[in-house]
Amino acid sequence: MGNIILIGILAVVLLTAVGLIAVSIARNNETDPLESRLADYASEQTPSANLEDIEMSVPFSERVLIPIFKAIANFTQSLTPEEALQNTEKQLVLAGNPGNLTPQVVWGMRFVAGGALLFVMLFVMVVAGWFQSRAAVAVLIVLGSAVFGFFMPILWIKSKIDRRQQEIIKSLPDALDLMSICVEAGLGFDQAMQRVYDKWDNELGLAFGRVVREIQFGRTRREAMRNLAESVDVPDMTTFAGAIIQADQLGVSISKVLKIQSDQMRVKRRQRAQEKAQQAPVKMMIPMVLFIFPSIYIVLLGPAGVQLAKQFLGW
Repeated sequence: MGNIILIGILAVVLLTAVGLIAVSIARNNETDPLESRLADYASEQTPSANLEDIEMSVPFSERVLIPIFKAIANFTQSLTPEEALQNTEKQLVLAGNPGNLTPQVVWGMRFVAGGALLFVMLFVMVVAGWFQSRAAVAVLIVLGSAVFGFFMPILWIKSKIDRRQQEIIKSLPDALDLMSICVEAGLGFDQAMQRVYDKWDNELGLAFGRVVREIQFGRTRREAMRNLAESVDVPDMTTFAGAIIQADQLGVSISKVLKIQSDQMRVKRRQRAQEKAQQAPVKMMIPMVLFIFPSIYIVLLGPAGVQLAKQFLGW
């Protein structure tokens, strides 16, 4: 019993440590546009620091962890299929490029996490003596831990993708309303997207900011909107991008298109909310049956069961 508790505690501690490392890498590498502007202004006003101060000002994840993952990624790059790297790059784009990670670094993280869990669980199984008494179970636990650690970075990226897509879906109707007002006030479509980027500090604002930068770098609006739809992979955004491209080709008023798209997005958002509300009773049945109903039965029938046991069993 003590060995099982020790194994559980070590597994929880290891998973928590790996999760905290991943979160710290993402948070330390994410840059806020306002903070970057303030940092640039401050660097112009203050004298240059020495090399040691500059190195120590860099976050720990960028100084130590990221170089380790890059070194491991370069070592294991020959073992990684090119198609797998391309799929990982697509997932990073859909996740919003968290921490400015590259596919090679992600695969390095996968090998590190899988190898770490493999050796830790192997050590735990040896100390617990399971290879002598329960060899098959120990092997399954060690291999399962390694597989889980190998896929843990991908699970983290997929969670970032889901969170980003949900945030974009929720904020898209309001963004279209703001853009419609800006266009009616005399701004162009690109300036309206820039206004959303300046005013909103969320994933949709960052996505619109990328579109504006691509247009400034020479891409056509059609290419920038297609890249936006591909980088988000949300049906509402795909519909919006297609409508803007078609309006640009046919010469339709952008303001009318934005109003129509905003109304449609609001109807879809209301329908999704109603669908989730209808699914709530069904989802509540499982915790009620597993946790609430047994407690009620124990409270109601427990005293009666004790009395019956005293009368018929002589307790």
